[in-house]
Parts: sequence; structure tokens; C-alpha cells
Amino acid sequence: MDPSALSGAEAAPDARICCACGGKRFTESYRVAGEVGEAGLIPTTVAYGTALADIVRCVGCGHRQLDPMPAADRLAALYEIAESADYVDQRAGQIATADRVLDRIEQFSGPGRIGDLGCWVGFLLIAAEARGWSGQGVEPSQWAADYGRREHGLDVQCADLFNAELVPGSFDAIVLGDVIEHLVDPGAALDRIATLLAPGGVLALALPDAGSRLARLMGRRWWAVIPTHVQYFSRDSVSALLRAHRFGPLLIETQPKVFSVGYYLGRIGGYSERLGRIGVRVAARIGVAERLWAPDFGDRMLVIARLCEPED
Repeated sequence: MDPSALSGAEAAPDARICCACGGKRFTESYRVAGEVGEAGLIPTTVAYGTALADIVRCVGCGHRQLDPMPAADRLAALYEIAESADYVDQRAGQIATADRVLDRIEQFSGPGRIGDLGCWVGFLLIAAEARGWSGQGVEPSQWAADYGRREHGLDVQCADLFNAELVPGSFDAIVLGDVIEHLVDPGAALDRIATLLAPGGVLALALPDAGSRLARLMGRRWWAVIPTHVQYFSRDSVSALLRAHRFGPLLIETQPKVFSVGYYLGRIGGYSERLGRIGVRVAARIGVAERLWAPDFGDRMLVIARLCEPED
């Protein structure tokens, strides 16, 4: 299936409604629609400044989203066939990133039963189980789900969060790590999650912060403007979305990822292949390519929220 076939003619209905606040007034933000190859729809894509459609900004809450919005079933079909081993050799950094998220979750819940919805190959589940959690993963990519089961022995269901077979009220914590910005209808995802959480359970979202200073300075060339993202949340707009679906934010903070120095330098290749190659070679020559690094650019956020009690 050709990702570039996702056109306005197959856009989702109600694409001109803000996915965060429900507003209907938008201004043009970035013209970024372009040709997207299969490499653009993997987690480690470097197709910066390109998306499946242009980006508009909600006048009411500042949320940015694609316009037109691609159809959810077409995106789901593409994620099902996504394959990439790029994260596999970044295990140490992925576990360190997961531990930072779990540190925050455990301020409010657990250890107990945790669900990682969109778990890729399962590094967060590995970290969680090492801390005493019982984990279950859901992953739409057949390749990634198979890898998590085969290589790590994890309980991973190949499905998306809408059709996964999960027991209502069975999770003390649910994590969406780099997931909600991929969803055509994030509100529906929160409604599903609300049915899965046990009383007092918490939701953790890790996602790019489109309202950050760096994102605003870089504009359409920001490295989170990529073909896999259809939503661009700020702290205000993600809070608006959560409250609209009965979740109360408990914590919002920056959330840098831990990777090797060589991995981060290689990402420069999305802007200049030559500089990326030079950076990786220099890091290897001076012996720091494998060193773990977590630069905080201030453009990623971690949000912890809890389902509010229904009003009488």
C-alpha cells in the first residue's frame, strides 16, 4: 500500500472540527503536504517538514492538526505493516526513558497492572515488569508485536487501542507513549481508556509539545513535523482535550528521551545527510557514540492524568 495515496478525497469526516476543544475556526499554520514514502511512516522517520496534509491551527485553543485529516482506517492499515529495527539497538536508552516515565506514574499509582497501548517492541513493559508491575501491551504493527512476544516474552496483542480485547476496569495505569499525536480521534481514545482504568488509575501521555519555544522557532522544520503525526498538541490543548473527556491533569513536565549520542547525531540526517554522517563518525572516533544522552530541548512533554469522578 502506498502511503502517498492518502489524499483529501479519502479524508476523515468532520476534519474541520478541532480534535482538542471542538472548535470550528482555524487559521493556516504550515504548508507541509508532500510525497510520503513508506519510510515516512515508521517511528524513526527523518522526513522532517513533510506530512500527509497541511497543518491548521485552532483559533480557540491553539491546537494544530492536519487538514484534511486522513481516514483512520487507512492509517491503521499502514501502521499494521510498519517495520523498523532502528530502536532495537537503543535498548539501554529506551529502558532509561521508560524508567523516568514510571518514576512519575508511581507518584500517583502502582505498582499494579499497566497497559502500554502502542508499545512498539515493548521496552516500557520490560522496565515496568522489572519494577513489579504486571504488563500488557497493544501494538498495531505486526512486526513490532511479534518482536516483543518473541524476543522479550511479553504479553503483546497485535491490535489498535480501539479493537484490542482488554478487560474493562483492569488497569491501574495506562501509557500512551508517542501515540496520541498519531490518532485521528484522540477523544475517542480517551473515552476507551476511561473504561479500562480501575478506580484511581492514571493515564500517562508522552508526546511532542507544539507550543514549546523550540517548536515555534523551528516552525514547519521542527523535527516533530513528520508524516506519522496528525495532531500537534500544546500543553493547553492537551489539557483541554483531557478535561473534555473527564480526565484531570495531575502533572505536566518536559520529557526528554534517552538515546545514544550516535543515534541523536544520526538524526541530523533529516536536515543534512552529510552532516549526520560526519557527526556519527566523529562521535565514534572519540569514543562517545554509544554514550547515553538525554538532551532536554523543552519540546516534549509528559502528562499524567486521572479520571475524574462523575458529578452527581
